[in-house]
Amino acid sequence: MTIRDTKQKDIPDLKRVLDETGLFPSEMLPDLISGFFSEDAGNDVWLTYDSDGQAVGFCYAAPEPLTEGTWNMLAIAVLPGVQGSGSGAALVAELESRLRRLGHRVLIVDTSGTAEYERTREFYRKNGYSEEARIRDFWGPGDDKVVFWKSLA
Repeated sequence: MTIRDTKQKDIPDLKRVLDETGLFPSEMLPDLISGFFSEDAGNDVWLTYDSDGQAVGFCYAAPEPLTEGTWNMLAIAVLPGVQGSGSGAALVAELESRLRRLGHRVLIVDTSGTAEYERTREFYRKNGYSEEARIRDFWGPGDDKVVFWKSLA
């Protein structure tokens, strides 16, 4: 298994990852990632976890506007059958490593405060992230936004 930059040929596999995890509707993926493949590509990072030529997971991060060296990991997902194998942690570690090499300072990630996302929050804690903020009822009534933070220094 390898972690590499996402390629256009990965989109069908990544749509499957989204369909099976329910992270967000897979129909949104082509529009979200199209800028990454354009000549005017910004600084966004799309990484793919490749298993024998099949994309089984990905993460996506972008710089936070108006900050110095702060990035936001906007999405991470791994096929349910691969979860628990260390693939998600490997994606996060690769993202952090790349950002460090470029001199960036902080990586944040937002998630839900509901019971359904407890496993997700535990994943971030296990990977060295601290709960930095909680915004009550952000996503909807009773659904807090939980912001995790990690120094890349």
